[in-house]
Amino acid sequence: MLSFLHPWLFLLAPLPLLLRHLLPPRQRRAAALRVPFGRRLEQAIASAPLTAQARRKPLATAVPIIVWLLILTALARPQWIEPPIEKLVPTRDLLLLVDLSGSMDQADFTNAAGQTVNRLTAVKEIVGEFLERREGDRVGLVVFGDSPFLQAPFSTDLSLSRRLLEETAVGMAGPRTALGDAIGLGIHLFESSDAPAKTIIALTDGNDTKSQVPPVEAARIAADRDIRIHTVAIGDPTTAGEEKLDRVTLDQVAQATGGRSFFAGDREELAGIYAELDRIETREVKSLSHRPRRDVFHIPLLAALALSLALRISLRHTLSPTRAKSRPLHVHPLTGELEIEA
Repeated sequence: MLSFLHPWLFLLAPLPLLLRHLLPPRQRRAAALRVPFGRRLEQAIASAPLTAQARRKPLATAVPIIVWLLILTALARPQWIEPPIEKLVPTRDLLLLVDLSGSMDQADFTNAAGQTVNRLTAVKEIVGEFLERREGDRVGLVVFGDSPFLQAPFSTDLSLSRRLLEETAVGMAGPRTALGDAIGLGIHLFESSDAPAKTIIALTDGNDTKSQVPPVEAARIAADRDIRIHTVAIGDPTTAGEEKLDRVTLDQVAQATGGRSFFAGDREELAGIYAELDRIETREVKSLSHRPRRDVFHIPLLAALALSLALRISLRHTLSPTRAKSRPLHVHPLTGELEIEA
């Protein structure tokens, strides 16, 4: 789309006509030759075929007007507006905490094809699908076992986050569970975040056996910093020992921050939980639009230059040395005298 930065300059279009009427005309001196047949000579000249100079007179009048308009167009600074470039501004920072303790290797879940797989494989599938729906969010990934580790920093590149999730393996962070420390790492990562909404989704299949900071205490600190935590418990709730699923602690963590607590005993329930999380954690996408402008004033300038050169060459050809010796003839309206311009 074409636009002009200074469109008011087109108001100067009638300026040459105003100057022509306001300024005094150029004075000409003419020599008169009195002949008795001035009227007949004028009629003969009028009935004669038009000379090349006469034929070019309309062109010599129109071209300067067009050149003047082209110059005004260039001065108005025409700009070609390119298609808009949109940039999505994240309105939410979402941190996923994924348990990689030894119990995640138990094969009591199924994949999309119905095959029996371990818990982590099912989590990768469902959380990966969840990530694909989070366009507009900055997503980070923390994995934890004996200690928490940052697997993927906050990024809008969701495909990268999913690929880094796929590269995780059971036990790579240690065999035990440090959920409280993982929440603490998440709080630290949010310190540099200026997003209006901050959310943690923590997934585990056991109880905290390794943290230096209890999960509930870490959750209270998160609540003071406006961080909401949703907890997702998976696995067998009847498990005893160190691998016992501590749903009470997970419920308290979620309640302390205004989040929700979920439990999934199989793949279908886990998929439903992340679908529900996707619904309640609504994405408010804020976009910035920019339309690049490209100056094109050189086009009317080049056109004006080309027309001026063409007119000059045309007039030079018309007023050749042999034809330049002739003088325009004028008959005086009262006396009938034939006047020849000097």
